[in-house]
Amino acid sequence: MRTENDNMSDVHARKENAALASISASAVIAIGKLFAGLMSGSLALLSEAGHAFVDTGATILTWLAVRESGKPADEEHHYGHGKYESLAALAETGLLFALTAFVTIEAIHRLATKDSAVEPKAIAFVVLGASIVIDLVRWRSLSRIARETKSDALAADALHFSSDLLASALVLAGLVATIFGYPQADAFAAFGVAGFVAFAGYRLGRRTVDSLLDTAPKGAAVRIRAAVENVPGVAGIDFLRLRPAGAKLLGEIGIGVARTLPMERVARISTNVIEAIKLAEPDAELTLTSAPLALDNETALEKILLAAARQRRAVHHVTVQEIDGRRSVSLDLELDGRMAHGVAHEAATRLELAVREELGDDTEVETHIEPLETRELEGHDAPEAMAEAITVELADAAARAGTISDVHNVRVRETVAGIVVNYHCCVDPALSVTAVHEAVDELDRGIKSARPDICRVVGHAEPLARR
Repeated sequence: MRTENDNMSDVHARKENAALASISASAVIAIGKLFAGLMSGSLALLSEAGHAFVDTGATILTWLAVRESGKPADEEHHYGHGKYESLAALAETGLLFALTAFVTIEAIHRLATKDSAVEPKAIAFVVLGASIVIDLVRWRSLSRIARETKSDALAADALHFSSDLLASALVLAGLVATIFGYPQADAFAAFGVAGFVAFAGYRLGRRTVDSLLDTAPKGAAVRIRAAVENVPGVAGIDFLRLRPAGAKLLGEIGIGVARTLPMERVARISTNVIEAIKLAEPDAELTLTSAPLALDNETALEKILLAAARQRRAVHHVTVQEIDGRRSVSLDLELDGRMAHGVAHEAATRLELAVREELGDDTEVETHIEPLETRELEGHDAPEAMAEAITVELADAAARAGTISDVHNVRVRETVAGIVVNYHCCVDPALSVTAVHEAVDELDRGIKSARPDICRVVGHAEPLARR
């Protein structure tokens, strides 16, 4: 099974092989054009030879940059080494503009001095023809690989070979015009070569500067925003920052989620957001930050439970009332039964203050402290006779009340704190939770009243249709 690292290695190998092939092609073209230019005396052809030698040096830079850019992130380069490709492209841009200036100056000099001794030879036409074919093959190959791997350095190489192709065609046209009696055509062709080289430098320079200045790819932010906003649970996007680094798109994004959501739900939303970003921009690697938001549709109960959760307190029987325009809250607060009452009261006061911060300072908050058993009770099954007697008592009490039926699976255990009774029973599934709770609670109170040694009764009600 292939991993992401294997895929990255394949991409890097393709880029490095393409760069090596470009070095060979550029060197062959440069040597051939130099030889043909010296033989014919063509400034345009000599200019193209100089352009080709610059390209050879540039492709060597490209190869070195591709090798460096493939290194993983380290302690000094936290975002990897992708910028090496942009630096190489910037150096190539400078070389292109320097060559443009040299060719332009030499062409002006030849026109001013009328020194245009050009002797077209067959070798020049052969070299130019071969150069055009090589340039065409390398341009198409490099453009495809640069597009697939998003390599700035290889894109720069592709621009070099495309400008070479057009410039070689101009030189060829200038030599043909010279044969037909236009000796100045070679110098004008040199101007054309300079123009194409300058244009290639401009395009490469603009792309390189964008990369070095961390200009986000056009449309990437729009696509990522749209994908993230469609993820259920995302309440909004706080910020989105993108920067290109070689073939990768790095950055960070901050999303808002409802503060009442549990941590597990927030984690799932974050995972879904990362997956959505990958679908919209496969090369994006974004750091995600989620911030809790107070949504307009939060209920008073949700705010109360949130205040309790922040203090890691268990609450139940929460009641919220509106009395003459003033809100009143009452709740049961479970605290360690072994805790000193003074400490417990301070904990209750802190929770009351937190609830008022959520609902308003004029909110009336009352807490009822209940003991929470935090220890594990050691015990054993009660004698069979006791268990049978309690089962009969539960069944008789349920029959008298009428709401609960079929008391079963009764378990009676003796513990250090007293007798603990667990049982199952059946109720009408159409009954409300409140009605079932009251019926079970009444049955529990009855058995505890009849047997003071029982410290805990837990009744589990099941819908009749499930049995």
